[in-house]
Amino acid sequence: SLTLMTFSESVSNNHDFNQFPIKMTKGTTSFGKRHNKSHTACRRCGKTSFHIQKKTCSSCGYPAKKMRSYNWAQKAKGRRTVGTGRMKYMKTLTRRFKNGFREGTQAKKMIASKD
Repeated sequence: SLTLMTFSESVSNNHDFNQFPIKMTKGTTSFGKRHNKSHTACRRCGKTSFHIQKKTCSSCGYPAKKMRSYNWAQKAKGRRTVGTGRMKYMKTLTRRFKNGFREGTQAKKMIASKD
């Protein structure tokens, strides 16, 4: 004959259920499924932030003409602002300004004073 059991009774009878509990992991097992690339290297900033389907960079905003930057991200602004690169022109500017941007002149020789 057919007997009716409650859920708790059926779980207690099922030994395999208690033996292998279902694990909800965010780590190791999830990382094994990561094999599709949504982002690739960007032409402008070089970061791996260019979304292949959207065709836009999440870091610099390429192909938009203006660089992507927000005031809520001060650190990100500092990483790509003036002074983070070579500064080929800018690094000599303060010294040249101090001397009045003189060009084509020879510095006067310093003559030692005779005592």
